[in-house]
Order: sequence, then C-alpha cells, then structure tokens
Amino acid sequence: MTPQRKTKEETIVRPVGFAPSLSSMDVPRPGVAAKKRKRRIMIIAASALGLILATIAISRLKPAVPSVDRSTVWIDTVKRGPMVRQVRGLGTLLPEDIRWIPANTEGRVEKINIWPGTPVEPDSVILEMSSPELEQAAHDAELKATGAEAELTTLRATLQRELLDQEATTAKTKSDYEQAKMERETNDQLAKNGLIAELQYKTSKVKEAELANRNEIEQKRLKFAHESIDPQLASKQAAVDQARQLAKLKADQVEALHVRAGMSGVLQQLPVQIGQRMKVGDN
Repeated sequence: MTPQRKTKEETIVRPVGFAPSLSSMDVPRPGVAAKKRKRRIMIIAASALGLILATIAISRLKPAVPSVDRSTVWIDTVKRGPMVRQVRGLGTLLPEDIRWIPANTEGRVEKINIWPGTPVEPDSVILEMSSPELEQAAHDAELKATGAEAELTTLRATLQRELLDQEATTAKTKSDYEQAKMERETNDQLAKNGLIAELQYKTSKVKEAELANRNEIEQKRLKFAHESIDPQLASKQAAVDQARQLAKLKADQVEALHVRAGMSGVLQQLPVQIGQRMKVGDN
C-alpha cells in the first residue's frame, strides 16, 4: 500500500512496520556545546596561569653582571693586609685633636722619655718629675693611715674585753643577789618560829636589798657597754677613712709626677727642659 501525501491540516498515516531512515547529518549530539565551552575556559585559565608564573619568574631574576673592558681592570689574587693610599697635595697637615697635658703636681723635671714627633699611647710616660716634699708627705700620710687602722683594731679588742669583764661582773652580782634572796627567805621562816636572832635576820634583809640595788646597776652597765661599742667604733672608723683618703690623695700626687700622654697620638711639642721647675697647671 502506497502512502498518500496529505495537506498540512491532514494527519499522515504510515503503514505498520514503517521505519523512517535518517542521514548522519540528522543524528543529535547532546553535550557537545558544553564540552567545547569547558575546553575553552580551561585553555584560557591555563594561559593566564602560565603568564602569571612567567611574570613572577622574570621579576625574581637578578640583574645581569655589567661587562667591562679587559684592558681597564687588573686581575690578581686577593690578599689580606694593609692597604696604603698615598695622596699628594699642597698644604700643611694639622692634627684633628689637640690636647695640652698640664702638670697635676709641683716638681722638678728629672727625665724626658719621649721627644716631639714620637707616637704615644694613653699610658706612655712622657717625662718624670721629682718632689721630695711630696714624697715625704705621702709617706707620712700612709703611716698615719696605718696607725689609725691599728688604733681601730686596738679599740675593738679593748671594747670586747671590757664587755666580757662587765658580763662577768654582772653575772657574779646577780648570783650574789640570788643567794642573799634565798637566805632572807629562809630567815623569814626561822624568824616566824623564833629560831634566829633579830640582828641576823635584819642583816640578811639589808644584804639582800644592797645586792638587789647593785644587781640593777650592773645590769644597766652591761646594757650601756653593749650600746656604746658601735658608736665608738664608728667614730674611730671615720678617722681611719679620713686618714686613708689623705694617704690615697698623696699617693696619686706622687704618681702624677710621672706625666702620661692620656691619649693616643703623636707628641707635637715639649716646651720643658731637664731640671726645670714645674708648677701645677703648667703645660
């Protein structure tokens, strides 16, 4: 049976078992557009990432070493040592720091150790002076300080001995008082029973009162002995300190007879002569 073509408004009727054939151009391909779009996005992202990595790598590169002409450089092995630089020019060399060295004590120049133009260090002794009067005064001050220290030691020993004597006296007085007190208490019982003479009883009471008063006095003496040790030692210690400071001052003045540079440099001038008398403050 042959199918009949109908108009648009009519229904097409096909026989049973009819299977229309479609060409390859008419086969549907679902998801192709989505895959293409996804591939395009991945390509763009990979390109952007590669561009970023390349930019970072280029920014971290060190600058190239500049090139120089071989004839303008010297090639040699580097060695450790002083590097001397000589500069020539017209003019006069002047020191950056100038220090005048004054005499700190009075004396006579005995010896000149360093002459102008010689490099010096802070401890370099430029010249030596002598002063018999100052040396004698320093010796006397040292003896006085030593004597003051000996007096302090003697005073400390004396105070300790006196304190021990006072402690012994106080202990004996207290013991005598306790014995007199016990004797008086015993006589009280005997007197109540009429077993002791009245004179002996009164004598024991007087003895107790006397020893009680004496014990109180000795206790005060012992307390005073304890409290007076530190003030006496402090007063003597002050005298020792004063004598020791005076001795140190004189010793420093004797040491100042050795005139030292006090700084590193070069000695420029030395306007003194051997035998010259120097006063305090002379340069």
